[in-house]
Amino acid sequence: MIKELPENICEAKVFEQVYNTYSKDVHNFLYYKYGEQFNPKDKTQDAFIKLWDNCKKVTLSKAKSFLLTVANNMVLNDIKHNKVVLNHQKITPKSHTSETPEFILEQEEFYERYKRVLENLSEEQRVAFLLNKVEGKKHAEIAEFLGVTKKVVEYRIYSAFNILKTELEGFKIK
Repeated sequence: MIKELPENICEAKVFEQVYNTYSKDVHNFLYYKYGEQFNPKDKTQDAFIKLWDNCKKVTLSKAKSFLLTVANNMVLNDIKHNKVVLNHQKITPKSHTSETPEFILEQEEFYERYKRVLENLSEEQRVAFLLNKVEGKKHAEIAEFLGVTKKVVEYRIYSAFNILKTELEGFKIK
């Protein structure tokens, strides 16, 4: 009488048998093909995790092929990723800007005036304005957060905006 091998890799004993049979082969395959730099031990473990995740789809006869293919693809993905990283590292960031020193100085001065005008707003106006324009919150969210009506929030934001417009030359917000 011939004993049939179970086909279901999802059973713990069968999976353990597959692991004991093929783990060394998968590790050696990766080690000899790519060397130690791509962590063949980790990739072997990851391949077996993928096998466990797909145990219902993979038959016992295809397990070794599945493991070798998955492990090989993982290493190839790492190699591609490393190439992208190396190409990105070759690009040197610009150490200069096309902005004139006068523009940079004007920008800093404008920012200082902007901060001073914001400080002079009432707390209610400043809070509503910053929640809307800096944090991007909608009027209804601000109203709920502050415990006031939506109309009150709109009034505070628009009155703050008008003060900023009158105090700062060229002030615009989208």
